[in-house]
Amino acid sequence: MSEQKLADNERLKRESNFLRGTIVEDLANPVTGAFQGDNFQLIRFHGMYQQDDRDIRAERAKQKLEPLQNVMLRARMPGGVITPSQWLAIDKFAAEHSLYGSIRLTTRQTFQFHGVLKPNIKLMHQTLNKIGIDSIATAGDVNRNVLCTTNPIESELHQEAYEWAKKISEHLLPKTRAYAEIWLDGEKLETTDEEPILGSTYLPRKFKTTVVIPPQNDVDVHANDLNFVAIADEGKLVGFNVLVGGGLAMTHGDKSTYPRRADDFGFISLENTLAVAEAVVTTQRDWGNRSNRKNAKTKYTLDRVGSDVFKAEVEKRAGVAFTASRPYEFTDRGDRIGWVEGIDGKYHLALFIENGRLLDFPNKPLKTGMSEIAKVHKGDFRMTANQNIIVAGVPVAEKERIEKIARDHGLIDDGVTEQRKNSMACVSLPTCPLAMAEAERFLPDFVTDIEGILAKHQLGEEENIITRVTGCPNGCGRAMLAEIGLVGKAPGRYNLHLGGNRNGTRVPKMYKENITVAQILADIDELVGRWAREREENEGFGDFTVRAGIIAPVLVSKRDFYA
Repeated sequence: MSEQKLADNERLKRESNFLRGTIVEDLANPVTGAFQGDNFQLIRFHGMYQQDDRDIRAERAKQKLEPLQNVMLRARMPGGVITPSQWLAIDKFAAEHSLYGSIRLTTRQTFQFHGVLKPNIKLMHQTLNKIGIDSIATAGDVNRNVLCTTNPIESELHQEAYEWAKKISEHLLPKTRAYAEIWLDGEKLETTDEEPILGSTYLPRKFKTTVVIPPQNDVDVHANDLNFVAIADEGKLVGFNVLVGGGLAMTHGDKSTYPRRADDFGFISLENTLAVAEAVVTTQRDWGNRSNRKNAKTKYTLDRVGSDVFKAEVEKRAGVAFTASRPYEFTDRGDRIGWVEGIDGKYHLALFIENGRLLDFPNKPLKTGMSEIAKVHKGDFRMTANQNIIVAGVPVAEKERIEKIARDHGLIDDGVTEQRKNSMACVSLPTCPLAMAEAERFLPDFVTDIEGILAKHQLGEEENIITRVTGCPNGCGRAMLAEIGLVGKAPGRYNLHLGGNRNGTRVPKMYKENITVAQILADIDELVGRWAREREENEGFGDFTVRAGIIAPVLVSKRDFYA
């Protein structure tokens, strides 16, 4: 590895002066709305991606204008918990200082601002800082926002797991003062920056971590590098099973890239959690591929060196020996939409937000509705990894008022089907520069078509097929853990993947490549018809496609995914 030429991103990080670059100089440049050179990449470590509106790019070019450059910011919200007062502040900023006026709930259990122009970027960070939020390390080659199962029923267990998600996030954060200096006008100190965990050139690639509470797999553990599966005894958290090496991103046409399930390393007690988290990260830091970014994720390191070798190194660095994994089972991964009662006697209202896009639509002022709830709610909100939001901790006396606000603003719709609740898409066009095909804007009508197919074959309203669409193969919409997964290939064309399962423990396999939406719907129509006629009792669509021999199961990703 040392003899191979390093990827240019390694130079960029090494020369960045611990992520400072010349971002300050770029901010002061009024000639362009863009960040130049290395800064285009460096702002990602500060939680932002530079984008432009691709819908109007050609028109602006005709006018001899540069693309409408702006940034998307992704906040750091371990476990997705946000207070009503924080919500009102982000709602106000989105309305006043973003091009689109919306708040986007993401699959990483946080929110994003889209369309923030350069003059407002510093204000954005300072606004967030005033309410106790930042965007440190939500992008770039670092450990990103730590997810935690949003379990509103077992409130005490959730609180314990959530506290660990926060501790893990804080422990693995970059230590550089670059964020405070650049965005918060922090004092520039003469001390030398040190990164004892991430290293001076940070990680080889992005790194994702979750805390999950069985039986809910709402965070999709097999999409993540490091996962802590909560093990409880009589309702109290006693430790974690540790799963390492999951990931969904791949590259079209490059068979050295593939989605991969995480490996189970075993059980650890609570006091060893941070040591093991650090050991996994530093092992990946030192052993990961820094020459080829397409093979730089933890999943490829495990396959290259061997899972047992990687595990032994983690044990050595942490001074901890894994014991046999404790029994657990995933049975579901969707959000419980509607009211549920927690063991603490309080109620929790999970609101379905299609594609996570909170905006005031005609006859559905969703964004206003959330702000109205925030004005009266005394509990908290919990953003989910399925792009929904939970109004948590509602006393019995407040239920009626909260529900009325939600219904009046279209946040509760009794007509939403189980199929729609279990469908998801990434942002894609017009803002994502990587998008090859539509996803968020495409999904609603596509779900309507699938609903029609289910009805045609007389499948009841409770039936659904976990369906996900991504505009490119980078995995943001987690299509590689769906029963039906569409991955964008070109405008109006997708690769169709089948064979995932309902609990999110099997990667689907490509069924057909680069086909039109009409072809996809025709294939789904035929296959759903077979499922309706031939299925076994309670057999999900993905399991049926495997059992019936329609698609081969992906048991070992590296071996089976392209076979």
